[in-house]
Amino acid sequence: MREIAVTVLIALGLSGCAMTLPVRGQIADGSEAFTGTATGYADGGGNLTISSNRGRTCEGTFVYVNGREGSGTFMCSDGASGPFNFVSTGTRGTGTGTLAGKTFTFSFG
Repeated sequence: MREIAVTVLIALGLSGCAMTLPVRGQIADGSEAFTGTATGYADGGGNLTISSNRGRTCEGTFVYVNGREGSGTFMCSDGASGPFNFVSTGTRGTGTGTLAGKTFTFSFG
């Protein structure tokens, strides 16, 4: 039984296991809303892509700093950028960040 479990874990690791989840967020003052996706990989890293109701697109990368918490950086089509942090249950979570000096909140899953 143990050999089967190890084989399954190795196969999942070799297959590049990834999970993609929907993302929704907004600038704290309500001036802009975002939707998109975040993809997390088995190695603890990931990326996200979001688009706003104002036509701005942003991409970011993130890493888990422990089993539940992660951090990353956004870079947007208009040159805006900023850091973000999040807490995850594995299939959903919430986060905050700063984008062009404004507070950004988001949820995923």
